[in-house]
Amino acid sequence: MTEDSAGALAAITDRIARSARIADRRPDAVTLIAISKTQGPEAILPLVEAGHRVFGENRVQEAQGKWPALREAYPDVTLHLVGQLQSNKAADAVALFNAIHSVDRPSLVQALAEAMARQGRRPDCFIQVNIGEEAQKGGCAIADLPALLAGAQSAGLPVKGLMAVPPAGLDAAPYFALLAKLARDHGLEGLSMGMSEDFETAVTIGATHVRIGSALFGARA
Repeated sequence: MTEDSAGALAAITDRIARSARIADRRPDAVTLIAISKTQGPEAILPLVEAGHRVFGENRVQEAQGKWPALREAYPDVTLHLVGQLQSNKAADAVALFNAIHSVDRPSLVQALAEAMARQGRRPDCFIQVNIGEEAQKGGCAIADLPALLAGAQSAGLPVKGLMAVPPAGLDAAPYFALLAKLARDHGLEGLSMGMSEDFETAVTIGATHVRIGSALFGARA
């Protein structure tokens, strides 16, 4: 298992580096987030033992059930929340995660700001944009981004960039390019975009964080 995980990690890292060089970027400008949702410690530990330290989860409650013990053993692990966040879980998210990629509405901004003030913790934040204007997906509407970003910055959230998930089954490149343009227009450097099936395209367009699950862990049952 460890050799398989180490091999998968090395292969993904090489593909990221190759894509970065194509775009005349430094490979170390791209953070690989290993998406460990639904994975137990037995699947996560081989990646940690192979040297990886950045992981992502979709749900606060699931992360609370497995990561405190893992981080006690590996305190240098950083944890990113990439799934939708309910406002009533904001305090738990602030306590557990180093970064939150799914800030998408004013009520969540307020809940996060209050939790950060109480706890003295300030996880990095990404504004999630509904880049494909899909009703079933989270993220703020493109038209609402300026006001939401201004509100988040005024509330003291450390907004590092934008996040998006393009529509499934379509060429992701135009959506990644649009997100990159929105980030530039608003003076943001972070771009959380690209998953197992399209991360190389995302890197060539400027992704600073790619979210890789199945390519590392295998397809979920």
